[in-house]
Amino acid sequence: MAAADATDKLRIGSLVFDNDYRHPVVLAKEAATLDLMSDGRLDFGLGAGWLASDYEQTGIPLERPGLRIERMAEALQVIKAFFGGGSVSFKGKHYTVDGVEAIPMPAQKPHPPMILGGGGQRMLRLAAQEADIVSVNYKLTEGRVNRALIRTGMADATDEKLGWIKEAAGERFSEIELMATVFVANVTDERDSVAAAMAAGFGSEPRDVLETPHFLIGTIDQMIEDLQVRRERYGISHLVLPDSAAEALAPVVERLTGT
Repeated sequence: MAAADATDKLRIGSLVFDNDYRHPVVLAKEAATLDLMSDGRLDFGLGAGWLASDYEQTGIPLERPGLRIERMAEALQVIKAFFGGGSVSFKGKHYTVDGVEAIPMPAQKPHPPMILGGGGQRMLRLAAQEADIVSVNYKLTEGRVNRALIRTGMADATDEKLGWIKEAAGERFSEIELMATVFVANVTDERDSVAAAMAAGFGSEPRDVLETPHFLIGTIDQMIEDLQVRRERYGISHLVLPDSAAEALAPVVERLTGT
């Protein structure tokens, strides 16, 4: 909210709220308040949780992925109902809500843009059916970052994920915006050597590193070309960039704005 107050156009958002940390009514009320106070600049991201250390450190039980996704799907129904206003009631396997008055209502109608995503089929199919923005990510089942996880974000795996999204979305696919998070951004004249070093660590080929939507390596011109190629191949138009590289990537943003 402080960032929204200090700016006129900057959108604010979450990537993402772990559903297990908050009751959906509480989260919906907080999100609606943010959207209202920012004059409709909130993007609302919701996730089922994945990082084992988060749960270990907080003492929250880390249940199996399918159960967490099932619970999050119910929470999403509650949150969407709350954003619609009026009296909200819901009875499911995980949540029961009885006549909660939905106040305040968000400024954006019917609700702030919803961001859902992941790397597994079940989560991506749910996102394709329910979200406005679908984030294509690694497969996070193991609950920790390792070499196997990195390989689930490579080009061929991303192509497969897009197939799941298209199938589940059906006619609404054209209304969905696709997102990817760039976890590694390196502005360098030594693109090939950097890619080779990373590939050796992941047990893959340099080409795989350069084609994954989650890495951005090279000169400014090479980065721009890569992003354009990925937009054509994957349809990804919404990018999340590491804050540590914000200044270095400013020329990329400037040159691609509006194109």
